[in-house]
Amino acid sequence: MTEQQLPSWADPSVSPSDLDAQGVSRRGLLRRAGLFGAAFALGSATPALAASPRPTFGGDDPRLAYLVGDHHVHSVYSHDAKYTFSQQAKAAAKYGLDWMVFNEHSNFGHANYGAKLEHAEIVKARAENPRQLIFQGLEWYIPAAEHCTVFAAPGPHETDLLTQFELAYDGKLLNYTEGSAGAADTARNEAHAVKAIKWLAEQRRSGYVDDVLVLANHPLRLGIDSPHEMRNWRDAAPEIMIGMEGAPGAQGAAIPGWRGATSIRGEYENKPSAQSWAGYPADAYLTYGGFDWATATVGGLWDSMLAEGSLFSITTNSDNHRTVFDTWKNGDWPAGQNFDNTGKLPDPVNTDTPQPGSDFWPGEFSRTHVGVTRYGYRAVMAGLRAGRVWVDHGHLLDGLDVRVKRDCDSGRGVTLGGRLRVRKGERITLYVTVTSASRPNPQGILPELAHVDVIRGAVRGPVSDRDGWQAPDTRVVQTRDVSGRKGTYTLRIPLTAGDESFYVRLRGSDGKRHGTGYLGASVDPHGPIPHEPGNGDPWADTWFYSNPVFVDVAGA
Repeated sequence: MTEQQLPSWADPSVSPSDLDAQGVSRRGLLRRAGLFGAAFALGSATPALAASPRPTFGGDDPRLAYLVGDHHVHSVYSHDAKYTFSQQAKAAAKYGLDWMVFNEHSNFGHANYGAKLEHAEIVKARAENPRQLIFQGLEWYIPAAEHCTVFAAPGPHETDLLTQFELAYDGKLLNYTEGSAGAADTARNEAHAVKAIKWLAEQRRSGYVDDVLVLANHPLRLGIDSPHEMRNWRDAAPEIMIGMEGAPGAQGAAIPGWRGATSIRGEYENKPSAQSWAGYPADAYLTYGGFDWATATVGGLWDSMLAEGSLFSITTNSDNHRTVFDTWKNGDWPAGQNFDNTGKLPDPVNTDTPQPGSDFWPGEFSRTHVGVTRYGYRAVMAGLRAGRVWVDHGHLLDGLDVRVKRDCDSGRGVTLGGRLRVRKGERITLYVTVTSASRPNPQGILPELAHVDVIRGAVRGPVSDRDGWQAPDTRVVQTRDVSGRKGTYTLRIPLTAGDESFYVRLRGSDGKRHGTGYLGASVDPHGPIPHEPGNGDPWADTWFYSNPVFVDVAGA
């Protein structure tokens, strides 16, 4: 189903523009605040975002600049990738990324050789261009499950931490891959994944590394990340295991005529297997507007976790291995060399002929925006941990600032990932400051946002069924038609605190492709929908999503 306009019931009213500078550009805010300079140096002290003193009710989070990044990028230090470290870093700079994570696939070649070689390149690149924040990471094969990004703050032990973790806890290296229900090794393997996350948390607590974070990658691609496993990872160390990819990489997989008639955005082209969790429907193995079913389904798995009252963030990324229409191919191995004994692929060779690929360059299509108060590695990690995150595809927006505040309060209110404490019956307002796209995206399209959806869900506390994936009290409660709006403007959306705590999150799109959401029109009347196999032009179906803001009602 494709529609060019929002349905007639959508609320077209928007408030007048409010140019209060809350949506100011990331570089402008940082320059005016005097935060450039020493914080760029690798050895500079860039502390985590400090918690402001908070009154009994209300809240007042700091003003933020949003830095754009990608936590899932591969290079010749991954056995199945293609590009040099330099090619990826230059592409990220070209497409405006402030930060990026090289998370190479784990294997013995990487652990024994590649991680140290890559680290030397990263250290050199940091020194040569301190305004590009480059993290070293690892794509962890979770025991009994899928993949995760693991990355640490720069420091003397960042590579040692990743290598120790890889050898001690990687499911592929340990042969701890079994995860099917009832198999003899499944319980051991799932427990080892929890132990791994707790080990990372201990390295942070002990000061061995300044910081470390984990994010689940493409969670529903194979259906082997069950709801109870994701909850177990989160609960093992919520300050470490902070979220998941709301949208996978490989967004170019279904460009018409490119990979074939069965291709799906994100390479979500799988069917349930013996390893898959049996409770997922067949439709869970698709993407919806390029987003994972767990995120795109209003009232689905992501909402079921948020409804427990705990933050669980979403991101998006390139997962870049092989860029669509690129002309480079892998180089040939010298005699006697392979990945296991070198940890590094041969440098690629340009063929002048388009080569197979599903990915976009870092920052070309998928962008994760993280709110910070200063520029630096630990500031980005602190912003991710705090949930100050929104994501977009196709450069749909230049900026987004979200605040929720009590009508009786002055100040800025609480932003993404935060918690506002209110009394029952209090009037509160959601302020959504949008800065529209001001220039064509890398495809030459000037994106236009068509609507903003407000999604609200009740917070009910921990679930009794840890494999539950539905939040029955979450739904789209309002849609604002913003077609034709340009520049910076603020939507003011009244909310009322009822008998129970709740959260709100945002979503919006270019309005070109939508239909009834997975759980029905009463929950989501115009959500993202799957494309036809082989016919998924990503530039013609772009969305943004935000993390939630929690509203805690006193006495609820």
